Amino acid sequence: MTHAEEWKVGLYLIEEDGTTKARAVLDDGKSMMVGRGRARCNPQDVEVPAIGDELAASRAMRDLAGQLMRAADRDLAAAGAVPPAPRTAYGWPEDSAQ
Repeated sequence: MTHAEEWKVGLYLIEEDGTTKARAVLDDGKSMMVGRGRARCNPQDVEVPAIGDELAASRAMRDLAGQLMRAADRDLAAAGAVPPAPRTAYGWPEDSAQ
């Protein structure tokens, strides 16, 4: 089955008094999600607006991605999918070390 959709993401930035705020808005045509992020320039650092934009934008998109992942998890659970067991250790399982 072929499925195609277009989701639109808008990224909005504003800088005031050394703080950059970002809003990442996902519109799937049925609902919207909003991620938020901010970055503050250390008063002792040289102010470079592009760096504040990058940090705030990346934080807003990370927030949005987390919301989207949690929504997918809820939808999977509602569809009866069983979540994987939480990872309690790293590396190879003990029974495969033979």
